[in-house]
Amino acid sequence: MTGDRAGDYRILHEAALRDYLAGVADLKALLGGDPASWAITEVGDGNLNLVFIVKGARGGIAVKQALPYVRLVGESWPLPLSRAHYEYLALSRQAELAPGLVPALLHHNEKLALTVMELLEPHIIMRKGLVAAAQYPRFADDITTFMARTLFFTSDLALSAAEKKEGIAAFAGNHALCKITEDLIFTDPYRIAEQNRWTAPYLDGLAASLRDDLELHVAISRLKLKFMASPEALLHGDLHTGSIMVTDGQTRVIDPEFAFYGPMGFDVGAVLANLLMAYFASAGHERTLGERQAFEAWVLETIEKVWTGFARKFLDLWRAGAEGDAYPRSLFPGETGAARLEAERQAYMQRLFADAIGFAAAKIIRRIFGLAHNIDFELIEDPRKRALSEARAVRLARAMMVETGTFRTIADVTVAARKLRDWQPELTG
Repeated sequence: MTGDRAGDYRILHEAALRDYLAGVADLKALLGGDPASWAITEVGDGNLNLVFIVKGARGGIAVKQALPYVRLVGESWPLPLSRAHYEYLALSRQAELAPGLVPALLHHNEKLALTVMELLEPHIIMRKGLVAAAQYPRFADDITTFMARTLFFTSDLALSAAEKKEGIAAFAGNHALCKITEDLIFTDPYRIAEQNRWTAPYLDGLAASLRDDLELHVAISRLKLKFMASPEALLHGDLHTGSIMVTDGQTRVIDPEFAFYGPMGFDVGAVLANLLMAYFASAGHERTLGERQAFEAWVLETIEKVWTGFARKFLDLWRAGAEGDAYPRSLFPGETGAARLEAERQAYMQRLFADAIGFAAAKIIRRIFGLAHNIDFELIEDPRKRALSEARAVRLARAMMVETGTFRTIADVTVAARKLRDWQPELTG
């Protein structure tokens, strides 16, 4: 349901939000009871938006409203409200392609930059669960289904050239959010930037080394160019463990406001990066030896399952009669042609894997030296322990980005991570 009953944009705090929801018949009925009795709680802990949970006598909803600025920074960093429109478009498309893996959309008001979705309960933000050493047995299967289907079916492998270009055009206006990524992930951590921060003084030397590392600068610049110039598929654009809500048996992907057409490896790499950060952060948290060993083993196993499961499902979709304008079957007749096409599929996936490894590295480095950090590391109370975990993650990230070709399989990544688990770097402080 899409509404346009509001006039000009205004920020809806509790009283105004209550009045607004009471005026939308379907939402009022879903919540039930007297609107005055609805419990409204602002729960947004992200960097950009207001998020409310609203509960009535009959049910609950989640309400998200974009602010005209970056919430993490304030009004000094304005941001277009149109991102709510792109998020709504992305959620709608993802719901078609990966049903049951995104929250149900209940209402959207473009003028207010407001979207109402199903209330996900008892789901929690996955990152919070990982900090508590929780394991999620359904996650790998669910996230690989989500990525395989949303990426494949919005690519040239599944679409005609015209359909693909229409998709690109629909999201082309979301360039302000892309600009955030281009700066915060691919540029700022490698130079002096006002909003950079890290675990000082322990990582001062490492931060300086990043700024002097020209091989790393070449590698990150190549990734930035691919991000800007390779519209391979519709990306979520911010697929980290803070954008995933989970229970033991369910996974829901949320917050695709950074959605645009870009390189597939960016989404896959984001998931891998956040699992790797959870792995390295584990050593800094207060856990029993048994808890730590069990959690870290599960994380490494999940990292491997994420890539292998994604690759298998993506290839299965491609083999199942894809009719996109790329790789037309008429060019690969007979058994010889089919064998050659299969070899090309494998080569395609190897290139995608290399992209994912590089983008994962970029994601790790930005979360340690850029503006927005992960609680995986931030909740390690002892700054020296935090810096140790972060330095290990950066050591792996640099290798993944500069020496990408040495990582031929996902097992190469997990083996390297395991070797660095107890490495003792030299810290500045």
